Amino acid sequence: MLSSALDAVLKRIADAAAHSRRAPPQLLAVSKTQTANAVAELAAAGQRAFGENYVQEAQAKISGLRQLDLEWHLIGHLQSNKAELAAELFDWVQSVDRLKLVAALARHRSPQRAPLNVLIQVNVDDENGKSGCAPDDIGALAAAVDAEPRLKLRGLMAIPTPHADIELRRPAFRRMHELFLQLQAQHPQIDTLSMGMSDDAHIAIAEDSTMVRIGTALFGARAQK
Repeated sequence: MLSSALDAVLKRIADAAAHSRRAPPQLLAVSKTQTANAVAELAAAGQRAFGENYVQEAQAKISGLRQLDLEWHLIGHLQSNKAELAAELFDWVQSVDRLKLVAALARHRSPQRAPLNVLIQVNVDDENGKSGCAPDDIGALAAAVDAEPRLKLRGLMAIPTPHADIELRRPAFRRMHELFLQLQAQHPQIDTLSMGMSDDAHIAIAEDSTMVRIGTALFGARAQK
């Protein structure tokens, strides 16, 4: 039962936060590849925020579950030609990493809706071919987002290198918290540091994550193609 999995994940989050003497972070349920029925089941158990990697995959779920009034986050790489649809569908985009996206999202966000919540994705480990801006580019991107009335700057997101030894991910999480504090000094309204997944959420929480993105621990491992 997904409700039992949700209870177990929330307990893990609370335990990790208590151990680290942190406030428990928000849980974002990563629902990519999951059916609308699975999302609805988890929503019935009390989960409200869901993360999707692909705009077109999410479109049918978001439309089909609109009556549930869920909160939808885009957490995957966003191509510029999908920015219009993303601005229409999502409440949050966590993967903004270039100025071109800022302009496109702002242009297509309806003034009849609340501003689109934006996180800047950071390539904190400087991995070749990986999405995310360089740490030195955070300031310029944040200023661009903050200048757009149809966007709302909320903070930072990162996916550190998935070292097999999970402890080796800790320096990246710690660096992200430092970058978050630096950005907060310039933009005091930011409140979200999205980092940590099913296998390393406890480390991310210890390093001040405010949002963890959990998929496998909730829905089970995805089938191998």
